[in-house]
Amino acid sequence: MRKTQISTEKDWRAVLAQLPNPHTLQSWDWGAFKQRWGWEPLRLAWFGDDDAPRAAAQILRRPIPRTPWNMLYAPKGPAWQGDDLSTVTQVLAGLETIARQQRALFIKIDPDVPLAHGVGETAEADAAGIAIRQLMTARGWQYSPQQVQFKNTVLLDVQADDETLLARMKPKTRYNIRLAGRKGVSVRTGTAADLDAFHRLYAITAERDGFLIRPRAYYLDVWTRYLQKDAAALLLAEFNGELIAGVMLFFFGKTAWYMYGASDNNFRNVMPNHLLQWRAMQTARTRGCTTYDLWGAPDVFDESDGMWGVYRFKMGFGGRTRQGLGAYDFPVRPQLYRGYIKLLPKLLRLMRRRRSVDTA
Repeated sequence: MRKTQISTEKDWRAVLAQLPNPHTLQSWDWGAFKQRWGWEPLRLAWFGDDDAPRAAAQILRRPIPRTPWNMLYAPKGPAWQGDDLSTVTQVLAGLETIARQQRALFIKIDPDVPLAHGVGETAEADAAGIAIRQLMTARGWQYSPQQVQFKNTVLLDVQADDETLLARMKPKTRYNIRLAGRKGVSVRTGTAADLDAFHRLYAITAERDGFLIRPRAYYLDVWTRYLQKDAAALLLAEFNGELIAGVMLFFFGKTAWYMYGASDNNFRNVMPNHLLQWRAMQTARTRGCTTYDLWGAPDVFDESDGMWGVYRFKMGFGGRTRQGLGAYDFPVRPQLYRGYIKLLPKLLRLMRRRRSVDTA
């Protein structure tokens, strides 16, 4: 295979369009957005003898503060022909070389590789994903202590008609969707003019649920860009004329992702989030998507996991759990990498206190 750097959005889109299930975080738009927040994108594609793309990786580079080293990260990448271990081997070797050339302390990759479908006794192992994990481990890649993205998620097939989609849901979920309608909750499509209001709800949600929130300008930047490029949709739920919840969907290829969700502390009893997700499923289908990714599931599938309640909510819509590979690091300088990993929790705590951490 030959490796080529891709320098135009048109060519990058053409490459990803020929690979199975490329992720929105590997899109040109995501790289361009992150470039405005301190990361430098490097976009590489691997081509076969027939000039067809076999793999692609959008790698983000950023200096590690107060060191001569860089960190490299391919969010939800590379994208590749996952059942072709020869391709995977050559791509991994190429990434290892790039990390050395770029004076990286390590390179982190996060390919959207499934290890199993379903959970518990009925889970079905994914042979290709397991083979990739074994190959990576043999080459010195290590499961990362810093998992930036969710490794597990819930996927919905949204190709069917409304009646079929509703029939797949759990009875309580269908009931709550209809209850929201009876209570007078309405859902409309938002515009850039609604982003400040959506962010206020997002800040409320972050405080209530205890997750990190980045600066307001960060969110307005990415949301505005994606809406302007028609690569996203903002759905807003209102009750008695008041905005009470919203979701932001990202679209790329045949997949829609539930990237951001927000809700007020009030009026949760009128079930706006159930109605919003139902409208999101319909919107994804209208946009030509076949899959709706609900973006996140627990690491541990029992009630001890902090995401268990959210997971039960998502599973009510009739999806299937996909357990993923997660992020792996290749330490270019193993001893320094081990020191960095030991210091990382302290660094993250410091950055969180400043409320400006940006790892994705």
